[in-house]
Amino acid sequence: MTQDALFQTLLRLGDNTLVLGHRVSEWCGKAPVLEEDIALANTALDMIGQTQMWLGYAAEVENKGRSADDLAFLRDVWDFRNILMVERPNLDFGHTMMRQFLFDAYHRALLAGLSSSSDPRIAEIAAKAVKEATYHFERSAETVISLGDGTEISHTKMQDALNLLWPYVGEMFESDAVDAQMVGAGVIPDPAGLREAWESTVRATMTEATLIIPEDNFAHKGGRTGARHTEHLGHMLTQMQWLQRAYPGSNW
Repeated sequence: MTQDALFQTLLRLGDNTLVLGHRVSEWCGKAPVLEEDIALANTALDMIGQTQMWLGYAAEVENKGRSADDLAFLRDVWDFRNILMVERPNLDFGHTMMRQFLFDAYHRALLAGLSSSSDPRIAEIAAKAVKEATYHFERSAETVISLGDGTEISHTKMQDALNLLWPYVGEMFESDAVDAQMVGAGVIPDPAGLREAWESTVRATMTEATLIIPEDNFAHKGGRTGARHTEHLGHMLTQMQWLQRAYPGSNW
């Protein structure tokens, strides 16, 4: 296991929560009802808190004098290692909650596996984060079921969201040389090994929601390696990083 492989793994973990946390935060003051506004804001805060831990550890492993804030606000698009699904724009509430559910089901399983990591720091962070991820999963699953098995309009919106997002789920279970090193050292669970349980959970939820899972297995990829990102990430970063870029070194 190399330090660079550990660094890349920590970026993948932290960038997923950073980018999705920011996306969810965009609902603050705009959600359909006050209860959802508060719930989404809390979800975003949880994910940004997890980001602070993952990227803080990444900065220590890199050992180049950078902080978690530097990694969040001073990297460009091609340096991010998040999956493509989390950088997609929110579109509507149904799309947001479907994206959240698909990620939550994966995230909960991943963190459960990371809780037994051979790296004590990763195990410690994961053990704390999995409690939050479990709550996020329960809430997003209930919402997907309520909307999917709701009115004709809500059902159609949720089916459209599932159809749109499904080509992005395969990237969560991909493996490369970095993953192979980490799996071999017992640092992370095999990504591909998480898929069976994830699919079982998702299929059970979609059945309750009266939604049909697409049969197409095509998967967009490239985000985890930085080889490819959607145009949406660049637009998001111009907003998220604006203050630090405009006023370098500013703090509260």
